[in-house]
Amino acid sequence: MSIYISHSTGYNFREDLYIPLKKIGADFIFPHDTDTNQYPTKELFSSKKCSLVIAEVSFPSTGQGIELGWANDANIPIICIYRAGSKYSGSLNVVSEKFLEYSDAVDLIEKVKQII
Repeated sequence: MSIYISHSTGYNFREDLYIPLKKIGADFIFPHDTDTNQYPTKELFSSKKCSLVIAEVSFPSTGQGIELGWANDANIPIICIYRAGSKYSGSLNVVSEKFLEYSDAVDLIEKVKQII
C-alpha cells in the first residue's frame, strides 16, 4: 500500500521534503510532485488505497488540516513529522498520537525509515 505525504504548500516542499524522501525508495504519494492542482485526497482515503499518512506539520495549513480529518475519518494512521524549532498546532493531537522531530534532511530520512 501507498504512503501519502501531507504538507503545507507554503514552503519549498519539493526540495525540503520530496527530494529527501525519494531517496528512501518507498511507495510514497507526493501530491504536488508534478503540478499544484488539487490532489483527489478524499477519494484516495475513502478508497483505502493508502495505508499511512505522513504529515509534515512544521507549517500551519488549513488544507492539510482538512486532509488529515479525512484520513482520520477513514481510519488511516497519521504520523506527524516536524522540523526542530517548529511549533505545530495542538489540534493535531486529535488525529495523531505519533509526533517525530527531525533536524535536517538526513535526520528526516532516518526517522521516516524507522516508521515505515
